[in-house]
Amino acid sequence: QVQLVESGGGLVQAGGSLTLSCAASGRTFGGFSMAWFRQPPGKEGEFVANIRWSAGTTAYADSVKGRFTISRDNAKDMVYLQMNTLKPEDTAAYYCAAGSNIWPGVRSYEYNYWGQGTQVTVSS
Repeated sequence: QVQLVESGGGLVQAGGSLTLSCAASGRTFGGFSMAWFRQPPGKEGEFVANIRWSAGTTAYADSVKGRFTISRDNAKDMVYLQMNTLKPEDTAAYYCAAGSNIWPGVRSYEYNYWGQGTQVTVSS
């Protein structure tokens, strides 16, 4: 059974940085895409970034391009989201997701596995 566990959320001032982590377990992830989605309060969920587990190819939403970086550590089965220059509009619950043979993988329904989420709050 695949499990995804996020951590690293918190409260940060605008302009600050946070790194989210996603611990993946339950299978080998070669051929998978791993993604971060977020859901701002009162709004629909949205794609943030994803990465192909094997190739390391990445994709980003326009709203975070240049500020966020997704990466993975194959040896540790970890996925990270480094978030810099945070803005109040980045406030959201952030979710880690995994799915097999997905690309570009910007739609939430493409992903089979989800973590429980971690809250990020950016104060102005």
